[in-house]
Amino acid sequence: MLKFKKIPHTFAIVFFIIMLAASLTWILPAGKYTRQTQMVDSKEKTTLVFRYDQTLSDRERESMGSGGKAQTWQVFSALFKGFVKQSNIIIFILMIGGAFWIMNQSRAIDVGIFAFLRFTHKLERYKLIRKLGVNNLVMVLIMLMFSLFGAIFGMSEETIAFVIILVPLAIRMGYDSIVGVCLVYVAAHIGFAGAVLNPFTIGIAQGLAEIPLFSGIEYRIFCWVIINLAGIGLILYYARRVKNNPRISPVYEEDAYWRDKGSDDIEKITYHTPLAAWVVYGVVLAALIVFSVFYPVSELNIGNSSIALSVIPIATALFAIVGIVTLRRSVHFFILHLLAFTILFLIVGVMGYDWYVMEIATLFMAMGITAGLSMGHTADKIARLFLAGTKDILSAAVIVGLAGGIIVVLQDGGVIDTILYGLSKSMSDFGDIASIGVMYLIQTVINVVIPSGSAKAAITMPIMAPFSDLIGISRQATVMAFQFGDGFTNMITPTSGVLIGALGVARIPYEKWVKWVWPLILIFIILGFLLLIPTVTMKLSGF
Repeated sequence: MLKFKKIPHTFAIVFFIIMLAASLTWILPAGKYTRQTQMVDSKEKTTLVFRYDQTLSDRERESMGSGGKAQTWQVFSALFKGFVKQSNIIIFILMIGGAFWIMNQSRAIDVGIFAFLRFTHKLERYKLIRKLGVNNLVMVLIMLMFSLFGAIFGMSEETIAFVIILVPLAIRMGYDSIVGVCLVYVAAHIGFAGAVLNPFTIGIAQGLAEIPLFSGIEYRIFCWVIINLAGIGLILYYARRVKNNPRISPVYEEDAYWRDKGSDDIEKITYHTPLAAWVVYGVVLAALIVFSVFYPVSELNIGNSSIALSVIPIATALFAIVGIVTLRRSVHFFILHLLAFTILFLIVGVMGYDWYVMEIATLFMAMGITAGLSMGHTADKIARLFLAGTKDILSAAVIVGLAGGIIVVLQDGGVIDTILYGLSKSMSDFGDIASIGVMYLIQTVINVVIPSGSAKAAITMPIMAPFSDLIGISRQATVMAFQFGDGFTNMITPTSGVLIGALGVARIPYEKWVKWVWPLILIFIILGFLLLIPTVTMKLSGF
């Protein structure tokens, strides 16, 4: 019997998955959904109709953009296309890695973590906090924050930037890099699955299902609470086990990288504030004042509602005041000040100005450069540090590009819509609970192939919503099945550039992550099904 002495490299695993995807293009017939508009009750209604390629004429095939081909040598060109397809995430990772490397060389994050841990230790003198555990409270608050971000505005790609911050924090607190990823990436996707106001999933799905936007919010809030209780509880349980015995961590050896970058010599750091830091403070403040003049009021979107606030002028005033305080302490605290306001403006940009990875990467790039200038570095040194950071994180960017090849092969082979059509036909004369369960299973399976929530909503909801009418299930329940199916498997699918990027930044091998996370995913999937049952058996508000 053949035995593998070690698990294959992540790059090899991704290539094997690409080969598997290519084999499906030989087994499954190519097909495509097309939009057809017809008049219903004197109103135009657009529906999706599936047709196999072999039933189409050449003219129809050309007009539909169809014509998938069985993939052979194309698996190699798919690697190139995968890099092109995921180029925004790849560039985002490289820019973030370079920017944070500049900041890391200042030792500002080490100083911040050390100060934070000293503060938390002081809290242990309070009996109640000591009983609950300071570290537990810290982790719960961090996870709840990112879960809210995921539930309200669909935070996903942004988590990669925070992984670089929270993994070292988790290591310094006595945990491992898996806990660090859970604090931000898993927490955000728990919120993503239990979305309350996420416009990219709930908003699009409900709009396509022709039901009031963000209706049924009461039960969604209940589901969000239950999912977070389960997820955070399980993560805290694992964190406590690692704290008691670090060697049980599956990534103990990989975490040597982070432990070697520890802060054992933190007390040897010279706290000072060079003149360059004051100059940077003045330039940044002047720029923020200009922005405050041009954007005196920002309209922040929260779900289907919005609120107008003078957030940029207020943030500018806070930057001016707190900046002086941090500069008087040391340049390290001023750089942490820059980081804090970078995060603040990230939130404002995402919620108020539809920022995506380009704007976010630009923001962090500016932060990295200002951090280097604050330390008094020359332009040449900042450039060398940036290149060192991109080199350090290059493997994470490469794996994202390779993973993009999986989707390319399935798309070029024309079998994605075929898979969807076959799954949708599997539902026939089931009961309500079984029907909603099958819908949920279909959405869960599809999410492994199409990790984009908005894209999957655009494809599946025009099919699932009318079908739910035929079998007597509310369209709101169908949206919930989409919501849960879209969320949980994001934390394991190899086609997710965000997951692969976050793991690459944290230096967690994909195969070890899968081995650790699959029981958690299974629990979430079962919990999601249990939460779907009341949507078809009880009279809920909005359902």
